[in-house]
Order: sequence, then C-alpha cells, then structure tokens
Amino acid sequence: MRRRPLGTRAPRTERGRALLVCVLAGAVALFTATVPLLRDFFDLRVYYGTVHTWTHGGRIYDYHVPGTAYGFTYPPFAAVAMLPLAPLGRTPAIVLSLLVNLAALAVVLRLLAGAAWRRHGWYRWSLALCALALFEPLRDTFSFGQVNLVLLALVLTDCRLLATGRGRWAGIGIGLAAAVKLTPTLFIGLLLLAGRRRAAGVATAVAVATTGLAACVDPGASRSYWTRALWDTGRVGRLDYVSNQSLQGVLARLGEPGRPLWATAVLLTLCVWAWRARRAVAAGDWPAASALTGAAACLVSPVTWVHHLVWLLPSFAVLLRAGRPRAAGALYAVLCTSVVWLWSDGAAGPGAFLGANAYTWITLGLLLGLPVGQTRVDRPWPLARSRSATAPAPSPESPATTAVPDQPESSSGDPEVAAETGSADADAAADFARSASSEPTGSTCPAAAKPQSSSARASSYTARPSPS
Repeated sequence: MRRRPLGTRAPRTERGRALLVCVLAGAVALFTATVPLLRDFFDLRVYYGTVHTWTHGGRIYDYHVPGTAYGFTYPPFAAVAMLPLAPLGRTPAIVLSLLVNLAALAVVLRLLAGAAWRRHGWYRWSLALCALALFEPLRDTFSFGQVNLVLLALVLTDCRLLATGRGRWAGIGIGLAAAVKLTPTLFIGLLLLAGRRRAAGVATAVAVATTGLAACVDPGASRSYWTRALWDTGRVGRLDYVSNQSLQGVLARLGEPGRPLWATAVLLTLCVWAWRARRAVAAGDWPAASALTGAAACLVSPVTWVHHLVWLLPSFAVLLRAGRPRAAGALYAVLCTSVVWLWSDGAAGPGAFLGANAYTWITLGLLLGLPVGQTRVDRPWPLARSRSATAPAPSPESPATTAVPDQPESSSGDPEVAAETGSADADAAADFARSASSEPTGSTCPAAAKPQSSSARASSYTARPSPS
C-alpha cells in the first residue's frame, strides 16, 4: 500500500491550523516558563550598569555587576553604541532589548528565507517561530539581553548584498559587527577568500574608524581594553565552564588549557574553514559560505557561550535547502534540549566528555559536513503544506525544471531570487544590577552553474523551507 506523504496529515482547514498553532504555542510557553534556566537579563544588566557608570564619571572596565566579578568585555565602541540605554530605567531597558532582538530576528529570518519568504504563509511562519522559541541559543540571547542576533543580522545583510551583485555597500555591516565584538572579524577573512577586496577594505575601514571614534570619545577606556581587559579572561568567566562550547572549552574541561595545543586546534580548524568556504564562494554559494564562517568563528573563539551559537542558524537553513531536513531536525533538536547543563557541576568519563561538549561536536560536524555548492531541493515543509505552495506533479508534456545554485545578479534576473545565496540615574543602575540574582546562570561573553533566463529561474523555484 502506498504511504501517504507526511504533509497530507497536516490540518487542511484554516481553523484546524489555527488550533494546532495555538496548542503548539501554549506548549512552547509552558516549556519556556518551567524547564529552561531563565537568565534574568544578566548581560543587559552588565551593559546597563556599565553605560550608567560611564556617563556619570566612572570608567567602563572598572564596573562589575554587584556581588560578581563580571564586567564589560566588549571593545569600547560597543559601549558607545549602547549609550541609548543611559537615560532609561530598568523596565524600558528590558523592553528596548526585547524589541531590538525581535527586529534583528525578523531580519535574520527574512534573509535566510530568501525570495520565497512570502510563499510560506502565516501557518508555516507560526510553526517556525514555535520551533525557534525552543532553540536554546536563541532563548538565551533574549533571556540574557545579548547582542548576537543584531551582529548576525548585520553580517547576513552584507552576504546578501554580495550574493545579489550589489556589493557597492557590502562590508559596512561586517565592519560594524567586528567593532562591537571580535568574533565576526572572521567574516573579513571570508571576504578576502572570496576575492572581494573592496568589501574587505570597506569592512576593515569601518571597523578601524569606529574603533578610532571610541578612542576619541574615551582614550583611557580604549587603552585599558586593548592593553589589559582584552587579555584578562577572568573577566569573562572560567574557560572550563560547561557553557563554553568552543575548542578552548573542550580542552579546558580535559585539563589541557595550554595555549600551544589550543593554537594547533585553531590552526587546523581555520585551514578546514578556508578550504570549504573557498569552495562555497567559488560555487556562488554565499549562504553556505556564511554558515561555515559562523560555525568556524564559534569553534576558534576562546570563549563561545551557548547563546553565541545563534551563529549556527544559517547552517540549518543551508541543510533544509539542500534537502536534508532529517539531519537538520536531529541536530536542531539536540540544541533545544539544554543537554550540556547535565554536566554543569563537572563529571568524569567518556559519556560526560561527549555530553558536556555536545554543542561543540555539532558545530564541528556542521563545519565538516555542511553541503557546499549543492543544487537546492525546494520542498514544502512537512506538516506545513498549503495550497498556494503545492506544485502539480511533473508530466511528460510539462517536465519539472531543476533548480540551480545561486547566481550573481544579472540584468535579466530577479536579485531576490538570485540572493538565496552617584545620582538618581546611578541609583537606578544599581537597583537594576541588584534586581536579580548576583550570579548569572551562564556567564557573559568576552566576546559556477550555467546561467538561466529569468523565466526559467522563476519556474524552477518553489516554496523554500524556512530556517527552522
């Protein structure tokens, strides 16, 4: 007996779909409220207290959240960018953080979904948002009040510009991201690997200019950061803490925190990244190139807290477009479980070694096995099929057309389709810093195919799956 496609078991009526979405949203809300560790906006408290201290005569890198050793760990330009927090109270600061992260998430999803984003409809996007709400790095980004989603949006915007042939402005987003946090600097290396010297120059110039601006605003803070705070890993947290899912974290948990071994592991990782990323850009596969760079950056950074792994979201979008939903779903599910926290107090044995570093193994697996330069398989989501996105079966009179990898923008192509590829304020700051527990549950961060005509291209693209 022929098995029915999975999509046919999805609700067929709008009322049924709405009911399913409500049930899933309720389950996600219950899970989020009871199972994960909520972070009490700890990193936002660091930003908020630092900016208030700075604007009232204090020094950026002298501030610590009361009762802890945690202070500001970003370059001085990040503090300049966060100055809008200065006039706000505790609640408005939290609201602003949530709104900024929601806007950044919308941009990221729009860029990852590509030209087909409208075709998915409210039902698929609702399912995607339910799935994203379970993703631990994303949950922690919102719960900590972190900035990684904003940086990811800036970087992906530049990659989209390059993929669509609109590289004139490319590099600005990467430069700004690198000035706020050092991890995105690896994307400048991606631009050099791709032969995009102009974009790499723009990114470098923006990063240098904004860093220089911060030095002009507060020379002492810049001198303190680049000569002292940058190298003081104690400000960031313990390297062997289970939340550190980088190569350095794995070695530290093995009792091998020495720099020579770590430097060797980083060098090997960068060689693999350079080889695979170069293949991706040679094939015009900018989504895969950016996904590989995000994964490599997480591995080579000395400290990669769990919430930094939002940089893996592009990898799941690439897996879905390459027709590997089972692999994407399995890896994504592990990243929703918070499994590494089972060993938060430390443990010995092979099982603990595998489990406590589970997210690192996933990141390494994505770097090694992510499809590069593959022909997209544009399938509707399972359980999310809609009439508007269902294409008729091919027939001898009307054969199916195979999608080809992304192409640079041309005069006959749609760029979007081609783009797949003290005072009272000081008291308020102190109250905010003391409003939650003085210790975080997780530490703050340191840190060529044949061309097609436009009509052929349009016929070859069906509804593409979203990055969830």
